[in-house]
Amino acid sequence: MSQSIDKPLYFNGAHYSHWNNRMVIFMQSIDYNLWDIVKDESSIPMKRVGEIQVSKERHEWSNQEKKQVQLNAKDMHILLCALGPEEHAKISSCDNANEFWDKLEVVHEGINEVKKTKISLLNLNYENFKMDPNEDIKAMFNRFSIIVNELKGFGEAIPEDKLVQKFIYSLSKSWDSKKTVTIEAKNLKELKLDKLIGSLLTHELMSKPLIREKEKKIKEHGINVNVIARKSSKKNK
Repeated sequence: MSQSIDKPLYFNGAHYSHWNNRMVIFMQSIDYNLWDIVKDESSIPMKRVGEIQVSKERHEWSNQEKKQVQLNAKDMHILLCALGPEEHAKISSCDNANEFWDKLEVVHEGINEVKKTKISLLNLNYENFKMDPNEDIKAMFNRFSIIVNELKGFGEAIPEDKLVQKFIYSLSKSWDSKKTVTIEAKNLKELKLDKLIGSLLTHELMSKPLIREKEKKIKEHGINVNVIARKSSKKNK
């Protein structure tokens, strides 16, 4: 099902990193200031009374503070519209968009030590990434994208040229000829990942009939060999 560009992506507690990335872009696409407010701890106008900070009364707000409060309200509305009942219950006590966002992050990604552990595991998965036996390019790319996008969600974005090199060197031995041709014919530092995937998918599509024909001949040859062997065995008897 496609997602409306006018509505925030619904979040029911699953795939937080994916939702997080999409929501950042969604808010920025409406008004870049909305994202600034989410990351700003001081979106509620405050004043000092003696030794403590307290919220300003509405009539005390400056024009700039009124704009801040309005943006904060818009952010809170967007976030609330994106959350299911269970997720809403986790942040219902928060007073501003910054608290909303940080609370969801702690709930779904954990404290810093937990996040570091998750990042380490994702980096390990990335380093050990290889094409599985009998896996096609689409399935391989889907697995690769999940790891890369989750790392990006934790602020660990990998340069595209590194992704291209990683993907092509992760192909199985059956792809050695295509791998060699690609490396020799293209500058991997300038090759875009989507172009690489497109090229590999095309090669895979064109190779399938040849592979099937080869398997058919091998199968027929194997049957013939077995028939000859049985006939020879009968003669010897």
